[in-house]
Amino acid sequence: MIRLSVLYPATDGATFDHDYYRDQHVPLAVRTWSPERTEIDKGVDGPYVAAVHFVFASMYALGAAMGAEGTGEILADVANYTTIAPVLQTSEIV
Repeated sequence: MIRLSVLYPATDGATFDHDYYRDQHVPLAVRTWSPERTEIDKGVDGPYVAAVHFVFASMYALGAAMGAEGTGEILADVANYTTIAPVLQTSEIV
């Protein structure tokens, strides 16, 4: 299993709309990419204000998701909920 984590570092003066992220953005990504599982984190302590973790069956499935037609729409939607540049981490679940 492969996990794509998208992390949003706490940044002075930045904005992040958790409601929009949870109710609009992440569901858009799920509809487009069809991951096996998705978890959303709302930071309460630590270096990130939010994160989402998408689990895919394989690197091939992750690659297919990233190449999906709606991926551009997902990327463009980031400006609707945050001014933070996300940090991506791809991991193998062991």
